[in-house]
Order: sequence, then C-alpha cells, then structure tokens
Amino acid sequence: MLLGIIRKYSTKKMVQTHVIQGYEKFQEFFKNFDSQGQKVHVLYSSPRKPDNTSWCTYCVRAWPVIDKELEGTDPNSHFIRVEVGDMPIWKDPNCPFRHDPKTKLRVLPTLVRWQGPQRLEGEQCDKADLVNMLLNEDDD
Repeated sequence: MLLGIIRKYSTKKMVQTHVIQGYEKFQEFFKNFDSQGQKVHVLYSSPRKPDNTSWCTYCVRAWPVIDKELEGTDPNSHFIRVEVGDMPIWKDPNCPFRHDPKTKLRVLPTLVRWQGPQRLEGEQCDKADLVNMLLNEDDD
C-alpha cells in the first residue's frame, strides 16, 4: 500500500512589500510608483540588518510588532520600508527626509498612510493596537 503525503501550502496572499534605501532611491521610487488606488503604508526607519539589529533601538522594538500586524493587512495594499541611512545621516540636521514636505520626519521609526493624515511616531510604532488601526482602518 502506498501512503501519500499531504502537504498544506498557504495560499494566503501577503501585502506587497518594497524596501528602499536612502533619499535618492525614495524620490525615484515614488516618482514612478502607481498604487492603482490601493492603500500604501510607509515605514521610515534605520537600516535593518539580517539579524534584525540596528543603531535605532526604537526601530528594533517596532519591527516585530509591525511585521506581525502586516500579516492581517489587506493583501491588495503596499508596504514600503524606507531605510533613511546610518546614524550620522539621520542625525544630520540637513537630512533630506527631515525637510521633505512629503515626509516631515522628526523621529524614527515613523509609520504613515501615504498621502493621508494617519501617522505613528517613535514608541507608538511598537504598540500593536495602534499599528493595527493604522494599517487596517478604512479611509473616510
């Protein structure tokens, strides 16, 4: 008798994720990006090393929370992680992310609904209920 092996494959579709490194790539990406009417969330953070470490401790604390909440986010949406650069680039008062009217960054991490008022900053980004609300609330 031949025993068959049953494998379960997840057919769950995940949110479309993009990773951008630095201001110039950020500008280039959004110049050509078309969301086709889908929700777009942007996380501005420090660079994320493969072992999930970074110079930004708030980012390190927020990443697992955001990753978990993304699992339940509309698969027909976009999640864009923008890595602003190393500590000297971010700490420079002339950092272009601080002065761009589209970003208006003051702290890292910052999670926003692109072109919307929804915004979480710093320690707010490691609060699952707040992240879930930002990622999943409907536009009114």
